[in-house]
Amino acid sequence: MPVMAFLEKLARLNRTAVFLVTFALLLVGLIVGGVIGGLVLLVLAVLLAALTATTWPAQPSSTRVLRATVLILLVITAVITMVRG
Repeated sequence: MPVMAFLEKLARLNRTAVFLVTFALLLVGLIVGGVIGGLVLLVLAVLLAALTATTWPAQPSSTRVLRATVLILLVITAVITMVRG
C-alpha cells in the first residue's frame, strides 16, 4: 500500500526538521504574499490535509478538531493573501 510506505518514511524523518520546513513554507507564503504566496500556502494546506486524512482514524477527537481548525485557518489565510495580492 503506497500510503503506508509514505507514512513509514515520514515517521523516520527528523521531527524538528519537518517542523522547520513546514514553518519555513508558512513564512515564505506570508512574506512573499500575492498569488505566489497564496499558492505556497495552499500547497502547504493540501500536504497537511493529505497527512491529516491518512492519520485521521488514529487521532483523538481533540486533536482532530485542532487539526481541522488549523487547516481551515490556513486556507482562509491563503485566500486572503491571494486576494490582497
